[in-house]
Amino acid sequence: MTASTPAPAPRRVRVRAPELTGSGGWLNTGGSQYRLADLRGRIVVLDFWTFCCVNCLHVLDELRELEERHRDTVVVIGVHSPKFAHEADHRAVVDAVERYEVRHPVLDDPELATWKQYAVRAWPTLVVIDPEGYVVAQHAGEGHVHAIDRLVTELVAEHAAKGTLRRGDGPYVPPEPEPTELRFPGKAVALPSGHLLVSDTTRHQLVELAADGETVVRRIGQGTRGLTDGPAGRARFQEPQGLAALPDGSVVVADTVNHALRRYDPATGRTTTLAGTGRQWWPGDATSGPAREVSLSSPWDVAWWRGRVWIAMAGVHQLWTYDPEDGTVAVAAGTRDEGLLDGPGAEALFAQPSGLAATPDRLWLADSETSALRWVDPEGAVHTAVGSGLFDFGHRDSAAEQALFQHPLGVTALPDGSVAVSDTYNHALRRYDPATGEVTTLATDLREPSAAVVVGADIVVVESARHRLTRLRLPEEAVREAAVAHPTRRAVTEVAGKLRLEVVFQPPPGQRLDTREGPSTRLLVSATPPELLWHGEGAGDGLSRALELDPAVAEGVLHVSATAASCDADPANPYPACHVHQRDWGVPVRLTDSGTDRLALVLAALDA
Repeated sequence: MTASTPAPAPRRVRVRAPELTGSGGWLNTGGSQYRLADLRGRIVVLDFWTFCCVNCLHVLDELRELEERHRDTVVVIGVHSPKFAHEADHRAVVDAVERYEVRHPVLDDPELATWKQYAVRAWPTLVVIDPEGYVVAQHAGEGHVHAIDRLVTELVAEHAAKGTLRRGDGPYVPPEPEPTELRFPGKAVALPSGHLLVSDTTRHQLVELAADGETVVRRIGQGTRGLTDGPAGRARFQEPQGLAALPDGSVVVADTVNHALRRYDPATGRTTTLAGTGRQWWPGDATSGPAREVSLSSPWDVAWWRGRVWIAMAGVHQLWTYDPEDGTVAVAAGTRDEGLLDGPGAEALFAQPSGLAATPDRLWLADSETSALRWVDPEGAVHTAVGSGLFDFGHRDSAAEQALFQHPLGVTALPDGSVAVSDTYNHALRRYDPATGEVTTLATDLREPSAAVVVGADIVVVESARHRLTRLRLPEEAVREAAVAHPTRRAVTEVAGKLRLEVVFQPPPGQRLDTREGPSTRLLVSATPPELLWHGEGAGDGLSRALELDPAVAEGVLHVSATAASCDADPANPYPACHVHQRDWGVPVRLTDSGTDRLALVLAALDA
């Protein structure tokens, strides 16, 4: 081969690309409809995605650089292929395209016609079509854009030599911007001043609103993508989401697409970076260590609980923590496998945890891809209150075992110990009461609610797809303050330093304790302040526990959660119906020399 002889083109298996069809039509094209023939001469990258999927959002971010580098030879086409029922709604797809700043044409394929034609099996999937209309590569999952970049370089050289490459502008036509104060806000938090701080996600800013939830007091951030610390006018964020107030009055921010935790100080207006490298975590990277040296992956929400910042790390289906005392991060729960599995934190499975809320004895979380409400106990074990799997979703009020959510993104602790769930894809605000185990609907016709914050007797809902905050009045029973889930108050009980806690439970007539697969009862004990309990804290089997209290603390609240399982006792029935009885108590106590050494609580069958 001489120097003037061109290198032979790589040999690839080429399959004629099927046509692009979708009953939802095209977005980001100025109203034009496209066929593959209209794109002949360009390299086409099809991105099969759905907007609930965090891995798909990662690929959108990966594609930005590819699109910029090869903008005169490559056309990226998003093919939106829904998982959830809500994602088949064309208006929701239009919103998602703007929310995530998708800057290429998108084919809305609600019936999965093009998905099936290309034999796609997973979200996300990328398909490369050469300038002559043949499929030359297909990759499922994220992290393949570097390989596609190399392939594009080869295809450009090959088809330029053949004369089959056509350069020029692509078919993307940006939509007209909407003049709203907020644009797809994500989360909100109340400030000590009575104002509200909102993550204005699509505009890459934080916005401080007056107490009315409408009047803009100030904006924090330039409003362009970036990771920059400094005063309000200089700082930059990238699709920030979760917000949590810290004890010192500052706010920690889940800066989602920067894969970072930031700290915003309302007193000075300055933003600093607490954790993350600005690069997405990949397998093989460290999972603990100095916070600024460990990469994160799409932190979606944050909460202050038990002396640490807890992080809903949606990108890797885990919970992490940030310890402000030593400036470190670490994995707290989850294996990185996607699913729904309870148990010790190291064994539990999550699926895109996206909302957090803390109470003294529970960290609640909205596990969006399993449409589940879950919680973590002080020992780090994971429990599920509502939800059963990745493909079980809907809108059903009932006992927790039968209730259904659809991709909830937020959870809010209510004064009575119940929680409000921002049931995002059902456009509803729901309530779960641990004392009764019931799920009810508080409000509907909310457009993609993603979070809520309690303000007095009201709850202020972040209506993300209506670009506003909406104030609702909470039902009376939800605003009755109580230490735990059951909405009653107890007088202070004088107790001795060594105390025997006993929960009394009698199965209803015709039932017996269910011991077929191990202990049928469980007890969880904690205290506020935590230092009150010297001995006896945590979860365990049985309904009796020896407690030892610290006389130096003198008074506080014992938090007790008891569960018992009973089944119908008819020996002729091989499949008896079983029932779970559960109740939480908050018991104010004061240590005295003459105090009682026995505390008895009754778990009545009517609390099932």
